[in-house]
Amino acid sequence: QASSLCPECGGRKIIQDGGSGETICGGCGLVIAEPAINTGPEWRAFSLNEKENRTRVGLPLSFSVHDKGLATTIGPIGRDALGKSIPRETKYMMFRLKKWNNQARRNASVDRNLSRALGELQKISEKLHIPSIVQERAALIYRRALKNGIIRGRSISSMVAASIYVACRITQTPRTLEEVARHSPLDKKEIARCYRILLKELNLRTPVPNARLRVPKIASEVDLGEETQRMAIEILDEAERLKITGGKAPMAMAASALYLACRMNGETRTQKMLAEASGVS
Repeated sequence: QASSLCPECGGRKIIQDGGSGETICGGCGLVIAEPAINTGPEWRAFSLNEKENRTRVGLPLSFSVHDKGLATTIGPIGRDALGKSIPRETKYMMFRLKKWNNQARRNASVDRNLSRALGELQKISEKLHIPSIVQERAALIYRRALKNGIIRGRSISSMVAASIYVACRITQTPRTLEEVARHSPLDKKEIARCYRILLKELNLRTPVPNARLRVPKIASEVDLGEETQRMAIEILDEAERLKITGGKAPMAMAASALYLACRMNGETRTQKMLAEASGVS
């Protein structure tokens, strides 16, 4: 039932007939609305597993794929939908269609640029173990740079690495410039230059790095317990309250707090171990 009024008698007893799809007044019998289109599925599911197996929708849009996942992909050729072998003439025709389809997907220079750049972006992201949401943000930043003409005349690899680093800084994902450069074919200096270009040309603002978010990353490298990590975060909170963290490197502050927490909690970790895990001296 709905709470709207009937235009004929003014009654409030409005009935939605699920069988016919009509909206009827329960008082005078007036058909207020004609059959509505049911946009739901025609099948029923009694469990979450059945619902996932019966759904027929595709993957969501992804900025980390050069065509955003909307292109048609022709799979392996050789058998039909029933598993039977297809004739040779049909097979040759499908090979030609697959070739033309792949060429059409990368026909424009922008598509070829995105195809190469986003493939490299995915490789670096996998090596850095970056979450998919950060990878999507990096791909979106690269697309904006390509649209604004910032990529022209510059190395694709350097702009991809810089986009990843910008996305990590914006999302507060603890990845240093040295880590990004380690998995990129270019050096740290070139990536830093492209990083500054992206910030200036795209008018991006990165938040101040938080040392507390670096604690779990360093602790996992040297196998520290939860109690020590909580103690290190408390030390950083106290240091921030006393305003002695200004101008200090967040990774160095996190490593120092973890070292103090190890001494206080009785866990044996040397300064060298924490320095190597954090990438600072």
